[in-house]
Amino acid sequence: MKLDKFDIKILHILQQDGRITKSNLAHAINLSVSPCWERVKRLEQAGVIEGYGARINPDAVIKLNTVLVEITLGQHDVQSFQRFERAMQACDDVKECWATGGGIDYIVRLGVTDIDYYQRLIDRWLTDDLGIKQYYTYIVTKQVKRPALTLPLEAPDTAANG
Repeated sequence: MKLDKFDIKILHILQQDGRITKSNLAHAINLSVSPCWERVKRLEQAGVIEGYGARINPDAVIKLNTVLVEITLGQHDVQSFQRFERAMQACDDVKECWATGGGIDYIVRLGVTDIDYYQRLIDRWLTDDLGIKQYYTYIVTKQVKRPALTLPLEAPDTAANG
């Protein structure tokens, strides 16, 4: 989908404030409400805008320990990768999982209530025969930078015309 300067402006604003009113959004990009809202709907239907949500402070709800795990599998075939990835998808404690190139196969970010729980989870993965040959555990002691909430879109005033 080719994005023009209005689409870029819409995306830029919605990343900052997903609750902006239709009229305020239209005013901010210098379009009338109907054409602006048609653009938003088109971006949603095309899958450019996947959805809207609230950013929740996890520490305000439940205190989770973040654990990063480097995992190397014993076998490097399609079935082994698929088996491991299905297990990661099915595990609610896995917050993110990346397949990597280089010396390790996966980096997994877990959110667990305590380290004992983490160890029991790893033990279960090992007995479930997910093909784990080796793993290294890193306990996160503090978060230095939060993930960016926005994509680095081209600045609205310099966006190319579509």
